[in-house]
Amino acid sequence: MTDEPKPTTDDQRLTTGKPVNIAIFASGAGSNAQEIINHFRKTVNVKVVLIACNNSKAGVLHIAAKETIPVLLLERNKFLENGYVDELKSHTTDFIVLAGFLWKIPSILINAFQNKIINIHPALLPAYGGKGMYGSAVHAAVIAAKEKESGITIHFVDEKYDHGEIIFQEKCDLAENETAESLAQKIHRLEHDNFPKVIAGVIERSQS
Repeated sequence: MTDEPKPTTDDQRLTTGKPVNIAIFASGAGSNAQEIINHFRKTVNVKVVLIACNNSKAGVLHIAAKETIPVLLLERNKFLENGYVDELKSHTTDFIVLAGFLWKIPSILINAFQNKIINIHPALLPAYGGKGMYGSAVHAAVIAAKEKESGITIHFVDEKYDHGEIIFQEKCDLAENETAESLAQKIHRLEHDNFPKVIAGVIERSQS
């Protein structure tokens, strides 16, 4: 795990660097997407320019409409074939942020955005990662194993599920009577508090 970038509350320094455009990939309600959008309202040089989604009924699409952010609906075969690289580049995308996105990222997209795709996972990787490990399935597994703590992991994406270089981790303790639902609430708080700031730190480091 690397020591940087740390979460920062001072994103004013991002107003003087090269403009950076973010595409958010999400499959569900989009609470993390909303937190990221809110965070980068404070900057002039970082902007969420696209919401990519593989679920036409996902709540994140309502967020995109409310925020007047363009939407890219993903079709699986095309995604696996070409990663929608041309469409992403047409929006001058610099970074891709996976905020509850459930499809594995194809190599063609990883190669087009080397070290520019960031994911958040609701556990302390390398534990409780891999195919099928998302949402309540992760929290139930952590509780079943009688773990004393869980947390979040923010990492770069590579060709394997939940495997790339770790950027940041934060922990929370499990209560004696913890449930998947109560643990999910703790994890969501960690995600919302840290994910936007860590993304800002990655962008800042990329400009130095």
